[in-house]
Amino acid sequence: MTDFDSTLDRDEAWAVRPAFLELENHHSEVLVIGGGINGISIMRDLSLQGVKVTLIDAGDLISGASAASSHMIHGGIRYLENGEFRLVRESVQERNDLLRTAPHVVKPLRTAVPIFSLTSGILKAPLNFLNHGKSKTKAKRSERGALLIAIGLVIYESFSRVNGVMDRFSFYGAKRAAREIPSLHPKVKYMATYFDASVHEPERLALDLVSDALATGNARVLTYAKAVGTKDGGVIIEDALSHQTLVTFADVVVNASGPLTDITNSSLGRQTQFMGGTKGSHIVVDHPQLYSELAGRELFFENKDGRIVLIYPVKGRVLIGTTDIFVESGAEVVCTEEEVDYFFNLVEHILPGIHMERSQIVFRFSGIRPLPKQDAAQPGFVSRDYKIDQGILPNSQKTPLFSVVGGKWTTFRALGEHVSNLALAELSKVRSVSTLGLEIGGGKNFPTTEKATEDWVSARASVLGLTRTRALLSRYGTAAEKLIKYLELNGDTELENLKGYSQQEIAFLAIEENAVRLDDFLLRRTTLAFSGLLNQERVQELAKVAAAALGWSAEQIQSEITRAWDILQFKHGVEKTGGRVAI
Repeated sequence: MTDFDSTLDRDEAWAVRPAFLELENHHSEVLVIGGGINGISIMRDLSLQGVKVTLIDAGDLISGASAASSHMIHGGIRYLENGEFRLVRESVQERNDLLRTAPHVVKPLRTAVPIFSLTSGILKAPLNFLNHGKSKTKAKRSERGALLIAIGLVIYESFSRVNGVMDRFSFYGAKRAAREIPSLHPKVKYMATYFDASVHEPERLALDLVSDALATGNARVLTYAKAVGTKDGGVIIEDALSHQTLVTFADVVVNASGPLTDITNSSLGRQTQFMGGTKGSHIVVDHPQLYSELAGRELFFENKDGRIVLIYPVKGRVLIGTTDIFVESGAEVVCTEEEVDYFFNLVEHILPGIHMERSQIVFRFSGIRPLPKQDAAQPGFVSRDYKIDQGILPNSQKTPLFSVVGGKWTTFRALGEHVSNLALAELSKVRSVSTLGLEIGGGKNFPTTEKATEDWVSARASVLGLTRTRALLSRYGTAAEKLIKYLELNGDTELENLKGYSQQEIAFLAIEENAVRLDDFLLRRTTLAFSGLLNQERVQELAKVAAAALGWSAEQIQSEITRAWDILQFKHGVEKTGGRVAI
């Protein structure tokens, strides 16, 4: 929840929601606080075991740290020099599993590593491993050379043998690298290539996990509901819209509020100091030349300051990131102009033939990584692994309170399983369903060949037509089938100002996907903001369509538009006069 939620919070237009009132004195087996990717994964896993679970979040789903990812599903090859072999092994295997279970949103990503030397870094690497970034003195930087990277790739790919699905890594020389990427720095001597994975729509993946949980009949989700205290063995929840409060109960409480874990624990009456997050920012640019030269590959390389950075194509744009800056866990963060300069400089460093201008930025975002508090002098050496702390919920006799510390997108399933097992033990229940290999949402029976895709589309295109049906399959995976049936019954009236979306499609998202506020549609139920497709006319039209589905008054419509633009402009650098052609 952000300061922007104050626009209508105390207005009588926001009546107390029935879904909020249903939680009063309600007893769940597990209450999950936090609707980021880890909280959602925990809810899904538990619901599949037959556990009655409630998830609440102070804002929207995937609106905090989980909304600021690099859109990658990866093993984290750079974590090897930190000695985090367990994390890398788990991450690689989880990546491979997601390529099978969520093929509609998780895709193989060819990754290219430009290298300037052969042997650089060989002597320093063992020292980095032993010190784990704890040295307070700034040593002279030593670039990672081809030999060191090759050693890392051999170890990295060895972890993939259990459930491997990727091609092996390769190396080639400067001439081929220059042919493939004409703007590449002329002093690049080698190029290593290997495969990781990307998730072009992380919010869609998370929403599919929510749908899976709700489909069991064992889960309930309430957004804009904040845990603010404890009473009589229960948790006090405040409706962030009407500011009404109530008490709800659970046998087990899980704090999965990411970088806000300590703050949430404090609200519950428990003082902890688990978190030590870092800020990471990204920009999204509309740059046809850069997009073309990348040719679907990611550039993953060491910047001049030693920071590992990335440039890769996403949804017709190019994503550039990321920074790594120590910040307080509860800080309000945005991508600053200094960070934009940093991104432009890193592009110039590796691709001097590419010219960047600020007018090409269509979206920027920033978040705080939910990292554990550690004694590391360099942000890049703070562990990306997770741990689970167990305590007792204040003002209760014995209710377990689990706090999730750390975690990243790639390992959400494994983390969810870990926490679920702990909760099941407290409930004296046993696991009945494994989530490993279990298809997710629109990934269920997703066609992975051209023929299978054409067969799927042809079988469902009798009313909407081939082009529209194919677009919906691409956007929602096989979960589009439910939307297609809805559109066949209710019509499919294309938006006047935004081709490719319809009024009924937006209404469906409101009904089916727990959207409450206008920015929920713009930032998380669609990728319109991320892709640079918003302008004043489009936001106004989307607001009116959402209002019809959610019953907003004229006053609420205008307030939601004002609030949405406050968020878009301040946090994401989106201007009302923008709006690229739909892609």
